Amino acid sequence: MGNRQLDNQADKIISLYDLPVGRSATVSSIQAEGIIRRRMLDLGLVPGTRVEALRISPAGDPKAYRIRGAVIAFRKEEAYQILINL
Repeated sequence: MGNRQLDNQADKIISLYDLPVGRSATVSSIQAEGIIRRRMLDLGLVPGTRVEALRISPAGDPKAYRIRGAVIAFRKEEAYQILINL
């Protein structure tokens, strides 16, 4: 039964914005459309990519993430359109 709980935690899908600073996760899907989606894909943010939450601004928006070795900041409305697996 303990392994089943671990499996459920590993499959938990949340938005990138909800990823706590210092934690890493894998991109599950991109919900954005149009030019925002294109920008995300151009940055290498595709399903399977590892991302790490690095910093959050004092006001809470934007947040900085490490994506493929680069530090990228996303505003709340953008980060909510990126779904990740914990």
